[in-house]
Amino acid sequence: MLPSRGLWRLKIYSLAQSVLVKGAAGEPLPSPFKGLARHEVEFRRGEFSLVAAGPGTGKSMFALNLALYGNIPVLYYSADSNAATQLTRATAILTGENVRDIKRKLLEGDFDEYMGDLAKRWWIRFSYEARPSLTHIESHLRAYHEVFGMFPHLIIVDNITNVADDAAGNANSAEAFTFGLEAMCEYMSDMARYTGAHVLSLHHVVGEYSDGLQPIPLSGVKGKIGRVPNVILTIHKEIDGMDGRILHVSPVKNREGFEDSSGQTFSSYVFNSTNMQLTDVMDTL
Repeated sequence: MLPSRGLWRLKIYSLAQSVLVKGAAGEPLPSPFKGLARHEVEFRRGEFSLVAAGPGTGKSMFALNLALYGNIPVLYYSADSNAATQLTRATAILTGENVRDIKRKLLEGDFDEYMGDLAKRWWIRFSYEARPSLTHIESHLRAYHEVFGMFPHLIIVDNITNVADDAAGNANSAEAFTFGLEAMCEYMSDMARYTGAHVLSLHHVVGEYSDGLQPIPLSGVKGKIGRVPNVILTIHKEIDGMDGRILHVSPVKNREGFEDSSGQTFSSYVFNSTNMQLTDVMDTL
C-alpha cells in the first residue's frame, strides 16, 4: 500500500547509507530523443518532469514514442485519448505501418496480424479514465505492483489537469487553480520518489502560445508551475504546408543539465503523420 504523502521523508540516512538505499533513483530511461540527450536532458527514475505545449502540437505523440521505446514497464494515464486512438497510434509506431490502414483494420475486425507486435509490450498498461482521481492512480499502482512484482519504470499522466484531487475544494479562482497544480506537482514528485518511476506529466501553455508556432519560454507554462519538476520541456511546431511537421523541444528547466528558460534553444524531430514516429532531424540529414 502506498504511504500517505510525505511519510517516507521521516527516514534519515548518512551519506554511506544513502549508497545502499538509493535504489534505481537517478537511472536514466532509454530514450529515442538524441537531440535532448545532447542537451543533457534525461528521463531519470525517481524524478518528475513536465512537457507543456499547445493543443494539437504533438505532446502526446512525444510521450507515446518515449513510452514505446526500449520496452520498459510503463503505466500510461490517457485521459485525453480513448483506447482506439492510442491503440492505432501505438501500433503504427511499433510497426511503421500507415495509421489509417491500421484504424480501418481495427474497425473491420481484421487486426490479428498486429497482435504479435503488441504482445511484446505486455507490461505497458493504459488507463483510459477521462478524469482519474488520486485514489484511482494509487489503486492502479498497487495493482501493477501486485501483478508484476514491481512498480512501472515510467508513469505518464496525459494531462495533469485531468487528474482529480479527491480532497480538492470547489474554488475556481486563478489562485486556487495555481495552488492546485502546485500541489498536484508535489504529489507527482512524491510518487516518483516512492515508486522509483520517472513520472512524466503533460500540461498546457498560456493563451499567447497556444497555437504552438513559436518557442515557448518557462513563463509560458500554464499556472507557472516551474518550481517542482526536475525537467520542464516545451514543444512548438514547424509546418511545411504539405502535411509535414517538425517538433522543436526546448529544455526550459533542467536541474542536472543544460537549460534555456527562454525556449529559444531546442532539439528538433520530424513527425511522420503516416506512422506517428518521431525522428531526430540530425538522423535525416
